[in-house]
Amino acid sequence: MVRRAVAEFVGTAFLLAAVVGSGIMAERLAGGNVALALLANTIATGAVLVALILAFGPISGAHLNPAVTLALALHREVAWRLVPVYTLAQVAGAFLGVAVAHIMFGYQLFSASTHARSGPAQMFSEFVATFGLLTVIWSCSKSRPSAVPYAVGAYITAAYWFTASTSFANPAVALARAASNTFTGIRPADVPGFIAAQLAGGLAATCLCRWLCAVSQPSALEKET
Repeated sequence: MVRRAVAEFVGTAFLLAAVVGSGIMAERLAGGNVALALLANTIATGAVLVALILAFGPISGAHLNPAVTLALALHREVAWRLVPVYTLAQVAGAFLGVAVAHIMFGYQLFSASTHARSGPAQMFSEFVATFGLLTVIWSCSKSRPSAVPYAVGAYITAAYWFTASTSFANPAVALARAASNTFTGIRPADVPGFIAAQLAGGLAATCLCRWLCAVSQPSALEKET
């Protein structure tokens, strides 16, 4: 359990260091072009997700996301005793990753974000982003487990652009990015709404996937015939 927790801690720290660090670098180099900065931030995030899931997947499953851990526990694919351990490791790692990015670029260790991300459209976007992420993870893990790292990286890369919220889809990410007053930050007051939408999206995806799993399994009569 300790090794799994450390893997989740280190993996999530690297994820946030990549998200926040690439956001800072992109904003510095884009010359005020927000679309170009977002594109650079997107590519770095998608790429690091593939690398981290490949690296830490064999150890902890590389959830790097409390919503993923909770969904897998609801599917009985992760023991419930691991949920608080993983969640704590993910959140702590996320804050460490923000601190690391800030140190690398000469920023204050933590600073409350002033980047407003509020309103029904943003909340619905987070619901959609998390619903899609959990559905992709579950579907690929059942049919092609080896494709999960690439599917997750590709999905998040796309979701950066097709969701109004730029697809946080991760409660640990939302919490930690509130402590970064940079390109990727989120105002602390907006975090509860994001987390609520993410958990709702994860729960909805879990319900759908349970049903899909049930209907995809042949009945005893079908097996006999």
